[in-house]
Amino acid sequence: MNKAELIAAIADGEGIKYPKTVVAGVLEALETATTKALASGDEVLLPGIGKLTPVKKAARTARNPRTGEKIEKPATTVVKFRVATSLKKQVA
Repeated sequence: MNKAELIAAIADGEGIKYPKTVVAGVLEALETATTKALASGDEVLLPGIGKLTPVKKAARTARNPRTGEKIEKPATTVVKFRVATSLKKQVA
């Protein structure tokens, strides 16, 4: 499902109908709020879906598998996603 399909699915959902422009605005606001929270080191809980958590990875020495050359990888922060138990049960 791409972004346009997601907007259409939410806009035409069960019960109340929402304008697609409103749904698109809400998704943009969610993206902005999530980005700011993760950048500041906070977790983001998406009820019924899962949790996004920023995780710091230490600097390390890696190896190029083709040449065997050692490469220094700098420290970085990545985002991990943990699926909610209720979603796991519904999908399984």
